[in-house]
Amino acid sequence: MSKYERVYNFSAGPSMLPLEVLENVQKDLLNYKGTGESVMEMSHRSAEFKAIIEDAEADLRKLMNIPDNYKVLFLQGGGTLQFSMIPLNLLRKSKKADYIVTGQWAKKAYKEACKFGDIKCVASSEEDTYSYIPEVSREDFRADADYVYICYNNTIYGSKFPYIPDTGDIPLVADMSSCILSEEVDVSRFGVIWAGAQKNVAPAGVTIVIIREDLIGFAPEDTPVYLDYKTHAEKDSMYNTPPCWSIYVAGEVFKYLLENGGVAAMHEKDVRKAEKLYAAIDASPIFRGTVREKDRSLMNVTFVTGDKDMDAEFIAMAKENGLINLKGHRTVGGLRASIYNAMPEEGVDALIALMKKFEESKK
Repeated sequence: MSKYERVYNFSAGPSMLPLEVLENVQKDLLNYKGTGESVMEMSHRSAEFKAIIEDAEADLRKLMNIPDNYKVLFLQGGGTLQFSMIPLNLLRKSKKADYIVTGQWAKKAYKEACKFGDIKCVASSEEDTYSYIPEVSREDFRADADYVYICYNNTIYGSKFPYIPDTGDIPLVADMSSCILSEEVDVSRFGVIWAGAQKNVAPAGVTIVIIREDLIGFAPEDTPVYLDYKTHAEKDSMYNTPPCWSIYVAGEVFKYLLENGGVAAMHEKDVRKAEKLYAAIDASPIFRGTVREKDRSLMNVTFVTGDKDMDAEFIAMAKENGLINLKGHRTVGGLRASIYNAMPEEGVDALIALMKKFEESKK
């Protein structure tokens, strides 16, 4: 543990934040940059907060190389609201959309979209407990679909798209909640990228939406005002009081990433962490992975012993040793280590050492 007696938190979200960011936030908590007030107390209409949100957007644009013809929105409502906003705004011509269902969140998004149009599941790995990513080609999508939807990284099942689906001229929508800023992506390949911030960016409360401008303005007239992307795009995410604190911390994380080599440097570290953890799992006589090797997530590593009692025993042992939240999602069980950008390599090393100690105890 560190000087703060902090544990290694392997939670899938909300999750760890960079210690340096937390220290800076702590330093400015009562008096932000000499304003005499906390960001938590600050008017969202003040010049000080206007600078915070504008800096956050500018820094995110730098980190992701976001083209000028994309809007960056800081919204509320989490992924669940995006499941509704996407079809409400993007079913603008044929009222058709194609979904690739690779986990629980993609399935929920698909079911919600079915309320609004002709929605087709073009591929799914549900029959094999979402243990792989289906391979699709442009021919699998309906030519007149208004958009194609994917969940780029599957937090619960520990899988990730190893490729970007070729959708031709059909806008591709991607939920990147659990992998945003962990690797460089070509934003221009997507019509919409959205991400709940509570996994790899900030505390819960803000959802980032990156949307191509030509996709804005097509919500039906009877769409609730808050569910229309145009509402937020025209007001620069300030239509109503935004989640100020989460946006502020997100901005601090963006600054931290820029100062530490950007997304490329984070990706190099993330690959190193994931490779050593997967190597330990693959070499283990007790633990085994649950996802096809080429589809494994860098962020969410899922594994099992095959015995529920043994899983529980290891989870308890880990907690006693300062490694918390290793229990798999309630719908699948087993073990899950979420090793987002903020997880130090020492945390992964500690987990591997404990796994080996556990293996020795079972000989």
